[in-house]
Amino acid sequence: MNAVMTIVSRALLVVATCLAFVGPSTAANKVTFLTSWFAQAEHGGFYQAKATGLYEKAGLDVTIKMGGPQVNGSQLLLAGETDFLMGYDIQVLKGREKGLPLVTVASSFQFDLQGIMAHDDVADLAALKGKPILIASSSRTTFWPWLRARYGYTDDQIRAYTFNLQPFFADPTVSQQAYLSSEPFQTQQQGVKTKFFLFADGGYPPYGSTIVTTEKMLAENPDVVARFVKASLEGWRDYLKNPEPANALIKVDNPKMTDAQIAFAIDKLKQTKALDGGDAATGGIGIMTAARWKQTYDFLVAANLLDPNTEWQKAFTDRFVKDLKIGF
Repeated sequence: MNAVMTIVSRALLVVATCLAFVGPSTAANKVTFLTSWFAQAEHGGFYQAKATGLYEKAGLDVTIKMGGPQVNGSQLLLAGETDFLMGYDIQVLKGREKGLPLVTVASSFQFDLQGIMAHDDVADLAALKGKPILIASSSRTTFWPWLRARYGYTDDQIRAYTFNLQPFFADPTVSQQAYLSSEPFQTQQQGVKTKFFLFADGGYPPYGSTIVTTEKMLAENPDVVARFVKASLEGWRDYLKNPEPANALIKVDNPKMTDAQIAFAIDKLKQTKALDGGDAATGGIGIMTAARWKQTYDFLVAANLLDPNTEWQKAFTDRFVKDLKIGF
């Protein structure tokens, strides 16, 4: 009997040893993704990939963390507190100017969703020349120089935007910066008629809600990057078809988010073909091109916002998206 017990014990020990050896290699890779703001429909593809098991299927254990007004995403990324960041072309190019190893690996939207919201009697962006415009301080080094060059705006038009719509409601001569799927919804809820002018329609070149990581991550874990990008873009494809799984998670992270605002945002993403328009119509969701990145670089250099010696080509790579061809 003792001999049998000894054999069984040894067999169990061998099995346990094998499992201990195999376990780590087959376990899902833990990945953290930091968004740019509180959870919303504009983050839907990532939440969809989480909710429907696309990340899990790709061998990834993904934690989505919300950004916010006091969160410095680039700092957290470079410090190793997150593996991926929802970023912005200008942010990454300015980082490359300083020698920071930031790299964009995919784009959620084919254009930035930023624009100006004006009262209903305004014909177009050109009509706002000389009139007061509410913008945040950070916008002075992003889209404002582009508006100055494109439409002849001047700095004395600037009024401070504090993310409160009351000044806009109170003064019919005032317009303000806005996000395609956000402030126009709030004015609609108040019954105020407005017009929204998307900067991209006038040629503003940056992509929107990109996926950013570091050179270190690309060098050490390219397979993890490839799987995260693919699953995330598949999440975007699926989100616009059936957003309910993602929306449930979005409302858990951000209880203030309403069904009505989510529906409004999704409708705007569909109307403007933010995901599948432009180069994505043929190249697939997430595609980026050197030509577009060069346009953003040229704009920043012309506006004296970027050192012309900045190696803009290192700010992005299309290796993870050029062959995916993910479409609806």
